[in-house]
Amino acid sequence: MLDYRNKLLNLAPRAFIVFPFPPLLSSVSYSSSVGQTDQETVNDILPRISALMKKPNWEQNSLLKSLVSHMSPGTASKIIERHSNDIELGVRFFKWVCRQSTYCYDLDSRILLLNLMVSSSLLRISHKAIIVLMKECCNSETEILKLMGALDDMRKTGFCLTYPCYSSLLISLAKLGMGLLAFFVYKRMVGDGFVPGIIDYRTIINALCKNGSMQAAETFFCRMLKLGFGLDSHTCTSLVLGNCRVKDLQGAFRVFEIMSKGDGYGPNSVTYSILIHGLCQMGKLEEAFCLKEKMSKKGCQPSTRTYTVLLKALCDVGLTNKALSLFNEMVTKECKPNVHTYTILIDGFCREGKTEEANGLFREMLKDGLFPGTVTYNVLINGYCKHGHIVSAFELLSVMERRRCRPNIRTYNELMEGLCRVGRSYKAMYLLRRVIDCGLMPDIVTYNILIDGFCREGQLEMAYNIFKSMNSFGLEPDVFSFTAYIDGLCKQGKPEQASSTLGLMIKKGISPDEVTFTALIDGYCKIGEIGTASVFFEKMVKKRSLTTSHTLNSFLDVLTKDNKVRKGQAMIGKMLKYGLFPSVVTYTILVNGLCQAGEATGGLRMLELMKRASCLPNVYTYTVVMNGLCQSGRVEEAEKLLFSMRNLGISPNHITYTVLVKAHVNAGNLDRAFEILSTMVRNGCQPNTRIYSALISGFSELHMAVTTSSNCSIDSSRLLPSNENDSNCTSTNVFREMDTELAFKIEDKVNKCGGSAIDLYNVLVTGLCKEGKIAEAAHLTKDIMRRGLFPEKAVYSIIQHYCKEHQYEHCLDFMQVILNHGFVPSASCYCSVIHGLHSVGRVQQAQELVSDLVKYNGIEENTEVLPFIEFLVEKEQPEQCLEILKLVEQVHYRERPII
Repeated sequence: MLDYRNKLLNLAPRAFIVFPFPPLLSSVSYSSSVGQTDQETVNDILPRISALMKKPNWEQNSLLKSLVSHMSPGTASKIIERHSNDIELGVRFFKWVCRQSTYCYDLDSRILLLNLMVSSSLLRISHKAIIVLMKECCNSETEILKLMGALDDMRKTGFCLTYPCYSSLLISLAKLGMGLLAFFVYKRMVGDGFVPGIIDYRTIINALCKNGSMQAAETFFCRMLKLGFGLDSHTCTSLVLGNCRVKDLQGAFRVFEIMSKGDGYGPNSVTYSILIHGLCQMGKLEEAFCLKEKMSKKGCQPSTRTYTVLLKALCDVGLTNKALSLFNEMVTKECKPNVHTYTILIDGFCREGKTEEANGLFREMLKDGLFPGTVTYNVLINGYCKHGHIVSAFELLSVMERRRCRPNIRTYNELMEGLCRVGRSYKAMYLLRRVIDCGLMPDIVTYNILIDGFCREGQLEMAYNIFKSMNSFGLEPDVFSFTAYIDGLCKQGKPEQASSTLGLMIKKGISPDEVTFTALIDGYCKIGEIGTASVFFEKMVKKRSLTTSHTLNSFLDVLTKDNKVRKGQAMIGKMLKYGLFPSVVTYTILVNGLCQAGEATGGLRMLELMKRASCLPNVYTYTVVMNGLCQSGRVEEAEKLLFSMRNLGISPNHITYTVLVKAHVNAGNLDRAFEILSTMVRNGCQPNTRIYSALISGFSELHMAVTTSSNCSIDSSRLLPSNENDSNCTSTNVFREMDTELAFKIEDKVNKCGGSAIDLYNVLVTGLCKEGKIAEAAHLTKDIMRRGLFPEKAVYSIIQHYCKEHQYEHCLDFMQVILNHGFVPSASCYCSVIHGLHSVGRVQQAQELVSDLVKYNGIEENTEVLPFIEFLVEKEQPEQCLEILKLVEQVHYRERPII
């Protein structure tokens, strides 16, 4: 068409993105010879195809489909040439053969076919074919640019576009918001002697407004008025859109007011929806809803687009319940939601962890006869993966494939990230093989997920292999890749290796960001090398990468842990020097340091200082102070602090209550400990494993003390676990000596407080299993299942114990008992047993369990999802992961055939 490169480069680059033009069509080579036939064969099939095309419904003819299945563009061009007198038939065949022939399915081949038609002087058919291609390319900037480059080459041979071609091209560019190119096409159109009509001016204005080029749009608008074209709602709505795009709501409402006063070009539902969207983007939700009500009063009913915009705004701020009410209003007013509407709601619920509600909406969408696209499936898969429902995510993948909705690389990235979240990074590597088998190519996100996943699991060697191999895959590591690996090294106490990786990163021209430096500094601080950490800090300051207090918090944390509280306090002055303000985390670290040094009173003073500095303490700050008070024996003061924080609107969490419960248990005040438990439940905070562990210990110790008539005091040293970081631990002696009949007495007290019997039994059974008292553990678990409760962690502990001892008969019997009581063991339980059965050669029983896993999880299409389930339960073989990397590397180097 014209040389757009120079035009684009000569204009200001701020408003537009310049896309590189594709190589000229003549430079496109076709290496595959699949479907090529010699001249004699071509001459033989041409009459046969032509005869079949004369029959009614020839597009459905199976023989014709077979003949063109590998037809080259050259042969297709000759067939069109044979029907040059029938323009409609020629265009129909052009559209049809591009869909049917696997050879010329992509855009390059279609352009080649178009070139051949032009060279054969099939101009009328070619012009109509160009319009077809323009409509097909209206969803991709890359494709429309490639087509325009090809048309530019054809122009050099004397081929010219017609007015309908120009008009269609303007519409396609407007849909993509490519206002600058629309302007160039207009200039060429006028230069070729065509007179643009009102539709063309509307289209150009719309294109310019979509990318925010308001000055150019207004210029065209004035030109349109000078030519005698009147105002219309389409043009005015475009101007409203343009002003909203540049966040000029005042300008948008000025145009809106003009439209409201006009006759025959008043605002329509599109205009209102655009304004509502503009208000939502500026965070003015209340005004947006007011405009919706005003819209209805003016007799312009909100459209699907209007509701969808408002639903997204509500979901973005976490108001999913209000979004659901608005959705119900939408349905009540017979405004049919579309796939995009459902997808926004599903995404909102998934982000809040409400996967059941999201799944319900998904099923409702299917009932409404709507067909979800890849984006919808990806959103729901991401929701499942984020909350550990991996089996459900893979079941959805099977549904997706069954409905012929092809997964893309993002689908698999979501699944890989889900597997990495639950510590199954090796499984994510196996999934990479499936990506290749499906004809997809992994991207930088894929590798970053794998690197980060292996680093989090401490598998640095595997992470390094993936990191190192990215170059051979045709990808370059980015800042995230390096930072993830550096952070992994630092967390394993290897900051020197991390420092070397930083050097490689800088050598490759990738600038480390604040997260990278913070990971390194934290790594050196953790091993006590404050001096080296300070060197990196100075580099960070020099590069002006210091924007938050997180980095200085790393220094502060190590200083306070070394009881250097005074130096820690001096760190706040350093923060102020660099223009940073201490965060609530900063103060909490200082408070913790004071409390650990036995200065709980200083921690209380720090709380008051925070309030004066307008940095209000949070629940963690208060909990740290309360813990310090309890360690100093000042439990009553800690309780007073609990009530004062509630008065300030700060809700205690399970850690806060755990501190108080354990303090009372240590002091032998079990009745008060249970009272705290009752308060905790009333305030909507469920007790955790540590609380139940402390209560079990205290109750058991008291019972043993009374039974032996020794004394009523409790040995507090036996109550606290040796490792405070172990959430499942409690006094080993307690479970070793505990009478399981006490479980029912403890349960009675817990029930009176409103606690969870299931959580209690999870702690009890896990402790008994650790002591090898598996018979008592199984007895307690069966008893609670008979009462209609299912302690999932307890069940998992028993099954793990059976598998560890290779007692698979007991394990299978126990799983059958679970099923008989109406419950289903978790996928993790099934995986453990299946792996165990495989390891002892009982393959048939393992396969039966795989079928049971599918059957009892309510999966409808067993045969469709079975391969995914088998993949999940298959025993991991880390040594095969390197083979998968080699496979991917080979695929990168191997040229793919066109299929």
